[in-house]
Amino acid sequence: MISVNEFKNGLTITVDGELWRVVEFQHVKPGKGSAFVRSKLKNLRNGAVQEKTFRAGEKVEQAQIDRKKMQYLYADGNNHVFMDTDTYEQLELPGESLTDELKFLKENMIVSVIMYGAETLGVELPNTVDLAVAETEPGIKGDTASGGSKPATMETGVVVQVPFFVNEGDVLTINTVDGTYISRA
Repeated sequence: MISVNEFKNGLTITVDGELWRVVEFQHVKPGKGSAFVRSKLKNLRNGAVQEKTFRAGEKVEQAQIDRKKMQYLYADGNNHVFMDTDTYEQLELPGESLTDELKFLKENMIVSVIMYGAETLGVELPNTVDLAVAETEPGIKGDTASGGSKPATMETGVVVQVPFFVNEGDVLTINTVDGTYISRA
């Protein structure tokens, strides 16, 4: 059991028999009444996001989640195949469970597969990925690095706002949390 006062982003808990990951939390101490913790939780089984308020000091059960390093191999129809880099066992995950992750996933990428007992819950990407620009408008001479941005379609199909000096074929570092451009790779 863990107190809600010890919440951290990314913590996995069990509430009402469901697995939840803490996305955001805020400790609130109103002038009148008792303190409480306002949190935003994401259901790990169906992806639903819910806001929940807990009384300060309330106890919840911390779920034991295992993360296994696996390599993304290929897409087989709607299923996506991952391989354990130690045992070479392969695991297939349906595309519905990887909706957000597919935007940044490319072949041979190492990811963390999230497991709860024998149940596979999903995939955790690294914080940044390097992707090549597949399509963008050409830069115009005189454009500056801080002068604005243009859309660029990356090799995986995700569209990212990039500075004007970026051209097709450039490899960029992209933040997987919010899908923003960080720098050239």
